Amino acid sequence: MAGPKSPRTGGKSKDSARRGKKKISPISTEKLAYVDYKDVDLLRRFVSDRAKIRGRYATGNDSQQQKVVSTAIKNAREMGLLPYASRVTTMRRGRGGRRDDERGERPERDESPEIETNDVTVEGTENEGDE
Repeated sequence: MAGPKSPRTGGKSKDSARRGKKKISPISTEKLAYVDYKDVDLLRRFVSDRAKIRGRYATGNDSQQQKVVSTAIKNAREMGLLPYASRVTTMRRGRGGRRDDERGERPERDESPEIETNDVTVEGTENEGDE
């Protein structure tokens, strides 16, 4: 017995409504016999802009292809053909939503604060009562 049809999905079940078109792997599309670690252009397709290996859902690889690709990427990194991580700089704001102009200016700091120290030396701290 099928449950009531959902008005949002147009009568489709919940599982089939979320699924989209299945991704096709570039390895299958180009009919490659093997993945070479020296083929940097191919390997860059499987790496994100921050140099992370993309998952199977994003690339369309099956588990065997994904294992071969990840091994090739790791070998290419060892050889220096691909980066381990690429530097991405972004301006990040703290939470709270305050802006710099609303805070006011920072108070001036002393360039070199002086630290007072008392130089006290203790002589004969070992077994003072045994004299």
